[in-house]
Amino acid sequence: MLHSEKLIALSKKRSKKKGIISGQDLGKVFAWFRPNELVWNYWVNNYLMGENPPSFDILAWNADSTNLSAGLHEQFLDIFLHNSMTKPGAVEVLGTPVNLGNITADAYVTGGVTDHLTPWQGCYRTTRLLGSECTFVLSNGGHIASLVNPPGNPKASYYTGPQPGDDPDAWKHKAERKQGSWWEDWIDWVHQRAGQEKNAPKKLGNTNYPELEAAPGTYIHG
Repeated sequence: MLHSEKLIALSKKRSKKKGIISGQDLGKVFAWFRPNELVWNYWVNNYLMGENPPSFDILAWNADSTNLSAGLHEQFLDIFLHNSMTKPGAVEVLGTPVNLGNITADAYVTGGVTDHLTPWQGCYRTTRLLGSECTFVLSNGGHIASLVNPPGNPKASYYTGPQPGDDPDAWKHKAERKQGSWWEDWIDWVHQRAGQEKNAPKKLGNTNYPELEAAPGTYIHG
């Protein structure tokens, strides 16, 4: 833990000096969590063998990084070091103490079987922290693929099970594996809680908030 605290203090100092931590530096941090797949794989195939990187939609999504302010970076590191979000009142947002137990809206919580950044057992623990009825679904795939998992993928599958209890492994033992994307299960879950349906507006905006420009907006080119 002492070693981690020294590294975190150094990381805070570096980002504070620059005012930000760059999206590129953040990407490097996550890449080195899985160096075989995210570092050495490209070193061998692209640099040594001269092959072009594969055209892969998830890689394009992953490369769309952004800078992070030093202040927010420091707060994230403190949350990571002390696991503050699990402790009522330990984190404040705009002067308001955060207590996950005060959340009473139903929650649909997901995890990824091979997620190396947020192991699914940790995601499962969210169901024990919220003060609401929670549904937990475990998707196949890793950190990104388990979420960006639209219907139509023949390799997609997910687990649904009983009402979450204290033991994630006991939940998985009773869970049922289903073929397809968890998105379809989530749509059914949303419809059950969506209330009365109404027709979508024929055009965007209104008198007070007129439509500015076509999606996705010119701001993304800045």
